[in-house]
Amino acid sequence: MKQFKKALQAIAVSLVILTPAITNAQEYTPTPENLQSRQEFSDSKFGIFIHWGIYSMFAQGEWYLQNYPIDKNEYAKAADAFYPHRFDAKEWVSAIKASGAKYICFTTRHHDSFSMWHTKQSDYNIVDATPFKRDVLKELAEECEKQDIRLHLYYSHIDWARDEYPLGRTGRKVIGRVKTNENWSAYYDFMNKQLTELLTNYGKIGAIWFDGKWDRDQDTVPFNWQLDEQYAMIHRLQPACLIGNNHHETPHPGEDIQIFERDVPGENKAGLSGQEVSRLPLETCQTMNGMWGYKLIDQNYKSTETLIRLLVTTSGKGANLLLNVGPQPNGQIPATAIERMKDIGVWLKDNGETVYGTTAGDIPAQEWGVTTRKGNRLFVHIFDLKEKELTLPLTCKVKKAFTFSDKKAVKTKKTKEGIKLILNEVPQGTDYIVELITK
Repeated sequence: MKQFKKALQAIAVSLVILTPAITNAQEYTPTPENLQSRQEFSDSKFGIFIHWGIYSMFAQGEWYLQNYPIDKNEYAKAADAFYPHRFDAKEWVSAIKASGAKYICFTTRHHDSFSMWHTKQSDYNIVDATPFKRDVLKELAEECEKQDIRLHLYYSHIDWARDEYPLGRTGRKVIGRVKTNENWSAYYDFMNKQLTELLTNYGKIGAIWFDGKWDRDQDTVPFNWQLDEQYAMIHRLQPACLIGNNHHETPHPGEDIQIFERDVPGENKAGLSGQEVSRLPLETCQTMNGMWGYKLIDQNYKSTETLIRLLVTTSGKGANLLLNVGPQPNGQIPATAIERMKDIGVWLKDNGETVYGTTAGDIPAQEWGVTTRKGNRLFVHIFDLKEKELTLPLTCKVKKAFTFSDKKAVKTKKTKEGIKLILNEVPQGTDYIVELITK
């Protein structure tokens, strides 16, 4: 990692000197490394999201500073007591790897302004402002490299506590801000310097996951976030690094993945994902319980069956699932979240072949389940079927059909509606999988 860091720093210096800023996003052409990274991202299908910061001290979720009339300076005092003595990067990454996830997305700075790495741009960070004095991001990055897990970094475009950020529709309840100090130019410079740190000091970063553009979606005059220049800077520093933005809009030029919040692509049950589905790699982020950040009373965890079916359904849309956990203030991932991840990992160990490296199936999601495809193999994931027969609206020829778990032959019959599967039993369990070899 040290050699990688030195090389990136040298590249960054030379690029700043030699490369003119790209001001027209249409000029962005993904590099071969970026296109390869996109494919690897699409094949991975499953990642774990980590929302963790000093907000965990209040056990009220990551929006605590915004949701109550709190003085930002009083809120900041929590940092002086933040001592996550049970944080162990090896334990985290090992548990996440055992879940079958291929990457981690870690919140480096959320809307409350606190940085979870040793940034030089502000002393309001986990090393300088807490008694813990450890750079958890550095430890996490080093462990991810050891265990071959990709590291993605969440970064907030908005800041409820930093005076320079021009307030949008959120953060207005926060007490103690000096509104006359709002200065977008200074804040934009601050962000880019922080992003440069993240992309030069922490090894290979799989993606930058932006959030917060929606904060100014009610402005009468569209706000200029200067994304073009920021995206260009990221791609200069690490060409293979993917950019995603949780703005709830169709992707902007310069973005490499499309994000959907709390919904699979094409659905909008949560009211945050009405945008059109693009041809970029897709990702759905979802909570394991109700909140993103740790909330003491939020024990409403989704069942293992629900989470596995969510993963499979997302894969059936050709998308990844980014499943969130909110670590406790002591640095431990909640026991129930660990149990759910372990259960998912057990299932993926047996059935991951029907998820990893697949594309969207031939048949859109149905009441009975979904399909995924890998080459000439079509996997039929049956969640809910009360009979032994299932007609699939397929036009392709089926050469062979069998149950995935035990390879027992399944009879097929061509009909006017497509292909009828004549099963050996009424499907039971979390996901009854039938594999079809097609032509």
